[in-house]
Amino acid sequence: LRALIAPLLLALAACAPLPQSPEVTRRAPGEISLPEMHVFSARSGAPTRRSNASIAQQFMSLAFDLESGRNLPVLSRFEGPVTLRLTGTPLSAVSQRDLDQLLARLRSEAHIPITRVKGSQPANITVEVLKRASLQRAVPQAACFVAPRVTNWAQFRASRRSAALDWTTITQRDKMAIFLPGDVSPQEIRDCLHEEIAQALGPVNDLYHLSDSIFNDDDFHAVLTGFDMTILRAFYSPSLHSGMSRQQVAARIPAILSRINPGGRAGGFASANTTPRAWGTAMQNALGPRGSPATRLSAAQGAVAMARAQGWEDNRLGFALYALGRLALASDANLALASFSEAETTFRANPTTALHAAHVAVQGAAYALSAGRPKDAIAIADRNTTVALRAENASLLATFLMLKAQALDNLERPGEADIVRLDSLGWARYGFRSDAEIRSRLREIAALTPAGRPKTERNTQ
Repeated sequence: LRALIAPLLLALAACAPLPQSPEVTRRAPGEISLPEMHVFSARSGAPTRRSNASIAQQFMSLAFDLESGRNLPVLSRFEGPVTLRLTGTPLSAVSQRDLDQLLARLRSEAHIPITRVKGSQPANITVEVLKRASLQRAVPQAACFVAPRVTNWAQFRASRRSAALDWTTITQRDKMAIFLPGDVSPQEIRDCLHEEIAQALGPVNDLYHLSDSIFNDDDFHAVLTGFDMTILRAFYSPSLHSGMSRQQVAARIPAILSRINPGGRAGGFASANTTPRAWGTAMQNALGPRGSPATRLSAAQGAVAMARAQGWEDNRLGFALYALGRLALASDANLALASFSEAETTFRANPTTALHAAHVAVQGAAYALSAGRPKDAIAIADRNTTVALRAENASLLATFLMLKAQALDNLERPGEADIVRLDSLGWARYGFRSDAEIRSRLREIAALTPAGRPKTERNTQ
């Protein structure tokens, strides 16, 4: 589902007349030189706001259930210090830095003794970097993934139809392999490192109702949150060990959480109800690679209907509406805009889904620009850039800044536009796969500018 969360602007460009001249920018996007890449500084996740009772409930589902509906008979984890090594295509210095920052967070926040080893030394977790095309030929649905009991790509290919990869047969984790593409953006590599290393260490389940976690198939969160670190710290508590039954873990987890998360003793927000498999299937059908546009649109409409029937007013309703908006853009602009508007309203109602709301707000900023309302586009961008920065989502941040820069150009404020655009390009170098993709995004945003901008808008400071 990761592709759905990339900002979408092309379809919105079709809603507005194209500019009649190249005046929308003083230089064509292809002529703009790109600055050095911006990177995120190391920092810890914000503490979770959940109650310990809620965290305990989610812990049990994450640790003992699988997305397929099967259950794990026992808790499994690594026992003792954990080692990790990189193989395959060498990662860039930026991605190596991201990996080191992640491991440092796991040591300091989750209290997991995990370190990197050099060269060909054996390790508990092997991260093998492949070409994206090679990975997706074997597993088309996955941007990246983790597999148990193997240490390289050849072993994985040889074991694909054997019981070796069956998570339900694991009592204790000894070796895991993570496969990720190296020919994608630094942000995509970092996202894969966070998600797959976390799953190699701990939960292998994802829950749609978790609004504040990377362990969610909606892929809004791309770096480990405070909630995720609390789950991983509980996973590696000395009070637990591999081979414990669900009942044994359930008896100990309240005391563990009381000790490691004292702020959750007094309450906090509670858990949402569980998600029926039919809704998850509808979302997979809507967002997956198979099916005609009409079939996928129908699946999204079905997911929205199921969410309403369940009485949901949380991130799941918002996600279904967001998917419906994305899928309706090509055929029904009114339905798309109405779906985006309701999705954003739903997400804004909960402080834990501010990031989700920001993804929807990109569409609103683009539409404001296409409708000749540059001031509105700037206001939307300003409301959401801090959210994108805090979530370490460079592609989202860069897109908001590009929209703001174009809006400033449309208001004939070129000096401010140049400063904002330069900042956007630094983040775009991290968030997008190539310089060509960055320039393509600039062209998409330039094309959102209507041919006849009102003079009062252009000259107002």
